[in-house]
Amino acid sequence: MANTETALKDAMTSIEGVIGVALVDYSSGMALGTLGGGKDLDLTVAAAGNTDVVRAKARTMELLGLKDGIEDILITLGSQYHLIRLLKGRGKSALFLYLALDRSRANLAMARHQLGRIEDDLEV
Repeated sequence: MANTETALKDAMTSIEGVIGVALVDYSSGMALGTLGGGKDLDLTVAAAGNTDVVRAKARTMELLGLKDGIEDILITLGSQYHLIRLLKGRGKSALFLYLALDRSRANLAMARHQLGRIEDDLEV
């Protein structure tokens, strides 16, 4: 089992094209941990903004009467992928992993696969 710091380091090193990664509490919008980012990607701002995305999607699903859970949310930009993976399991119910990828270097399918593995290993 990996702690937050180890999980974030694993994401940065095992996923091709990663720009930054964060573990976010979407009940508060606070980043519990971040790694990477920089002047072009403020992960604290991204954590708060993507919390709104998760909440909006959850509300929409509720209004539609969908009884399914969100696995992940993908936002495709011209030069980046932003991947939000909601965590499941004990102690993880209000958390998501946020991953920003350089679109020219990333393999989206592999990134999703690796993020799932990291989620499985994460102990919160």
